[in-house]
Amino acid sequence: MIIIEGKIKFMLIKEEIPHDKILDSTLELSQEGYMFIKNRIDQYQSNLFQAHLLGEKVVCISGEEASKVFYDSERFQRKGAAPKRVQKTLFGMNAIQTMDGEAHIQRKLLFMSLMTPVHEKRLAELIMEKLQASVNRWEVADKIVLFDETKDILCQIACHWAGVPLLKSEVKDRAEDFSRMIDAFGAIGPRHWKGRRARSRAEKWIKGIIEDVRTGKLKIEEGSALYAMAFHRELDGSQLDLQMAAIELINILRPIVAISTFITFTALALYKHPECKERLMTDHNSDIEMFVQEVRRYYPFTPFLGARVRKNFIWNQCEFKEGMLVLFDVYGTNHDSRIWDNPYEFRPERFKKRKESLFDFVPQGGGDPAKGHRCPGEGITVEIMKASLDFLVNKIDFQVPEQDLRYSLSRMPTLPKSGFVMSSIKRKFK
Repeated sequence: MIIIEGKIKFMLIKEEIPHDKILDSTLELSQEGYMFIKNRIDQYQSNLFQAHLLGEKVVCISGEEASKVFYDSERFQRKGAAPKRVQKTLFGMNAIQTMDGEAHIQRKLLFMSLMTPVHEKRLAELIMEKLQASVNRWEVADKIVLFDETKDILCQIACHWAGVPLLKSEVKDRAEDFSRMIDAFGAIGPRHWKGRRARSRAEKWIKGIIEDVRTGKLKIEEGSALYAMAFHRELDGSQLDLQMAAIELINILRPIVAISTFITFTALALYKHPECKERLMTDHNSDIEMFVQEVRRYYPFTPFLGARVRKNFIWNQCEFKEGMLVLFDVYGTNHDSRIWDNPYEFRPERFKKRKESLFDFVPQGGGDPAKGHRCPGEGITVEIMKASLDFLVNKIDFQVPEQDLRYSLSRMPTLPKSGFVMSSIKRKFK
């Protein structure tokens, strides 16, 4: 308010948007990893700030309200948001994660049709069968590394469920390639190049299989993911080209293999919180569900996601200009004290009476998965994790020998350094 010639006039004072003081914060991002956005959100006491990354002006946002804005398709688009280095390792070039509008919705419906509760239940059954079948071998082994074991098992069941032929001799190599694609998304140097080579091998492999399906050389079930991708039609009625069909089929198989990270963190949570185990042994599905959801909230998986502004708008006094890159803080939103009481405590019971929301619990993205960019395989993730937790608690006994169970939040993606070693494994008989 100001006074001019005895008259009161009001002036709108534009608040200054917090800005990272460093000329370019790329090095700090690589050093802080999952905590890069969260650290500055806390420092500036704001749910957004500006920074420069790789020479580009970027706005970073965090929290439930930020999530609602970020998943507004009228304001944001994914085209041009994913760096080429991520597309050439994790997603594949020009895949569903880079699409918008009707084309994205139509492609998304294809994915959603393959991830119904029936499919979720089938995949959960398959992992339980494979885990139980592995116990005979684990019982005579000095030790096993859970991450490595589940990575191979998930590759097997994903391919079996999808209709993709996979020889027993191929399992380890194919699983490793899927894992390298995932490991490369936040990497530079050797990890990145290993991921690119892994993607090239996987795309060549899957392209050959799809070509055999299209020519009739390989007969498969019509309801399988392989069949769906091989014969999917675009909005204009054209068939997906061979390269894109392979990329999108990999975008079904690879995320299933990635659940090995969540299973490893599930085992770590059990070890760190033995008081939870007795409740889980009662076989109450609600306790298992709460534990799994808290693992997904508490432990690091996706650090952040990117999108570009579709059209100019203002939010929280910040001007978002068309084409601007915006990063949404996934890890920080799942550890936001405005949403979660004592967010750095592992407390499964917080999910007991939690009110459902599409925007505050975002380990695999926010919003409506059928209409937006939330992961369509979230239900598959939860059901596979529940089956794996049930197995670890109720089907086997094991010891956790001395090992390095630390994980670094500066490494993206991250994992306990030991991969969670288990020994003295014995089957439980009820």
